Amino acid sequence: MSDNTESLEPQDQPKSAPENRASEGPLDESEANAVRPYVDLGGVKILPRQELHLRLEVEEASKRVVAVGLDYSGSTLQIQPFAAPRSSGLWHEIRQQIIEQVHTQGGTTKVSEGPFGPEVFAEIPVAGAKSDEKRMARFVGVDGPRWFLRGVIAGEALTDADAATKIEDLFRSIVVVRGNTPMPPRDLIPLHMPATGEKESQA
Repeated sequence: MSDNTESLEPQDQPKSAPENRASEGPLDESEANAVRPYVDLGGVKILPRQELHLRLEVEEASKRVVAVGLDYSGSTLQIQPFAAPRSSGLWHEIRQQIIEQVHTQGGTTKVSEGPFGPEVFAEIPVAGAKSDEKRMARFVGVDGPRWFLRGVIAGEALTDADAATKIEDLFRSIVVVRGNTPMPPRDLIPLHMPATGEKESQA
């Protein structure tokens, strides 16, 4: 399936999100239930649930948290929140960058319409492995108010419908905390360790 929006300039790109995003998620902090027991990771908040395990991915050189990994029901979901313009979206541009990067690595991609809008299914050769060994991943993205949330899905959710539904519900439950600090579009919204008392096993 071809993507017909990639030729537009970034400032012309409409926001890409489900019509019911503001009620069904992923949510902006202003849309979330303030009394729910979220685990606060800075740029995102995670709603604890049974068998959900949280991992923070840290950049070695800077010691900066650059992504949140969620292990759930045989699948993994990596999420990253980015600052975005108020009126235009980033997913069309970032989606094309993902496609180009995968192709550069010798992989293949397929763009299709999913529950969150356009998404990318990628098969990427595993470096140093057998020539026929590939890593599969599903890239999803949602443009919110002044933020963009990217998700990378792997594991059972790629081949099992029930597992896919669970990981999609997990992605919808994410709350993005943009904050009021001025940030250039595409900058990663700062992430941090959970506050004292919020154990990773709870998330």
